[in-house]
Parts: sequence; C-alpha cells; structure tokens
Amino acid sequence: MSRPNAPTHPWVSRITALTAFCTVILLAAGALVTGTGSGLAVPDWPLSFGQFFPPMVGGVLYEHGHRLIAGFVALLTLIQCIVVWKLEQRPWVKKLAVFAACLVLFQALLGGLTVLFLLPKAVSIAHASIAQTYFCTAVVLMTVTSDFWTVSLAAPRDVSKFPVRWLGVSVVAGFFIQLLLGATMRHFGAGLAIPDFPLSFGRWMPADWTFPVAIHYAHRMGAFVMVGLVAALVARVYRLYWRQFTLMLYAGALMGVVWVQVMLGAMVIWLRRPLPLTTIHLVVGAFCLASSVALTVQLFRAAREARDGAAEQVAPVATPVLPVV
Repeated sequence: MSRPNAPTHPWVSRITALTAFCTVILLAAGALVTGTGSGLAVPDWPLSFGQFFPPMVGGVLYEHGHRLIAGFVALLTLIQCIVVWKLEQRPWVKKLAVFAACLVLFQALLGGLTVLFLLPKAVSIAHASIAQTYFCTAVVLMTVTSDFWTVSLAAPRDVSKFPVRWLGVSVVAGFFIQLLLGATMRHFGAGLAIPDFPLSFGRWMPADWTFPVAIHYAHRMGAFVMVGLVAALVARVYRLYWRQFTLMLYAGALMGVVWVQVMLGAMVIWLRRPLPLTTIHLVVGAFCLASSVALTVQLFRAAREARDGAAEQVAPVATPVLPVV
C-alpha cells in the first residue's frame, strides 16, 4: 500500500504545476472575452469562420485566442492525466486527475454551446462556474503532488465542537457563491448597477431594487461576509497551528489575496470598470477560491495525521506469550 505522504515523481509535480499556471492564463483570457463583449465575435464552433486560424483582428483576437488557450489547457490536462496515472502511486490522486480531464472536456462542450445558442445567460454562468471548479481541481492536484505534501505536519489534534477544517469548507463554499454572484453580475451587465462605494446610491441600502441592483448588492455584501469568515479561519489556524510553517504560509497567502481582492473591487467601481482592472479582479477572485481550497485540503491532512498519531499512541502493545515448561 502506498504511503499517504509518499514522495511524488518530479514529472508529476511539474505537469500539475504547469497545468495550474496555464489555467490562470485561460481564466484571464475568458475574462477579456466577456469584458470586451467578444463572445459572439466568432459565430461558429469548433472552427472559426470555417477556419482553424482566422484573421486575428478585433473581437476575433479575444474569442479565438481564448479558444486556442482552452485547447492547449485541455491537451495539457489529458497529458497530465496520463502522467499521473503512469507515475503516481496514490489511487485517489489518479482518480482526481481523471476527474480533471472529464471536467475540462465538459467545459469545452459548454463553451461550444455558449456560442451555438448565442450566449444564453444560464449556460454562460455555468461555463464560468465550471471554469472555477476546474481551476480548484488543478490547484488541489498541484498541492498534493508538491514537496509541501511530503512534509509531515505533526499538528495537534483539533477537538473543538466546530473543527477548523470545517470552517475552511465554509470559506470555500462562500467563495464559490461569491464567484457565482460575480459571474451572474457580469453576464447581466450589472457591474456598475450601484455606481458608488462603499455606500449604495449614498445610502447603506439602495432605495429602489431591480435585479441588477440586487445581484450587485448581494455580491458586495458577500465580500464583507467573506472577509469576516477568512479572518476567523486564519485566526484559528494561527492559534492552533502556530508551529506549522506550511499551514501558516497557506493561511497568510489566503488573507493577503482577500484584501487585494477587496481593494480591486472598490477600484473597479471608482474607476468605472477599466478592462485590465476588471480582468485582474476576476483572476484574483479565482486565487481566493483556490487558496481557500488548498488551505482546507492541508487542514484535512493535518487532522488525519493528528488522528493517526493519536491512534498509534493508544495502540496496545502485544505481550509475548511464554512457552509453558
């Protein structure tokens, strides 16, 4: 049986890191397509105007460029699946790589349907949500095949009524809801439905409610909730695992990207949604979700190691049986 923290083959860690990095580029390319309104710059799929390489001008540059990057990431994910299946020892990591491959193929299908059905909002929002899910899967694969995963945490056991790892799960769920609200807001053109910040039309709550205003306000209030949840999670991680460098590093990174994201959100409104800033805001939002996923995975590993260590300490020692003379 393979050990849970067995060293990973170098090529496995390299391919998972490369796939996660390329996925960040793909997310940025997708944000540029939405931000420039280029979703239907190419009306057919999978070809573009019946060609593999159409003239890269105007919106075609963004839309077809996004397709090319998506195709490269899909190919890379399939290669990753083969490499992991051949060289990785842990069965659950192999299954996760297969899941990532299935997810990227499903995402490609959603992208095609988005074009063929002329950007239906439900399909477009689902496309954005699956993209974030795939990115989280890529980050988990990168995390569990990295050198950090081979270092034993030797962490104390969390015996609280609501363990910190489940608070991590709550943060992950909160970030996913936030990204879903952001995708809905983006595809309904509600990015400036409330034009001021931190107030809303000069008030704490808008006086007149429309769907764009409601979805924008929900996304804004969700950001404040997530800052509180992340602060609570990081505080508990620091208090419980203050001697564990790996967990402290992951928690600090999460807190950092959350504050950057809040500042970017405010600047997007104050500067009236400049395209570069809006794109960075989406990518950093993906980093917030992925960072919370990576930290939560490590917290579950810490809990498992603490549980296994406690079981070893209380295991009865077998008493040798002496022969009767």
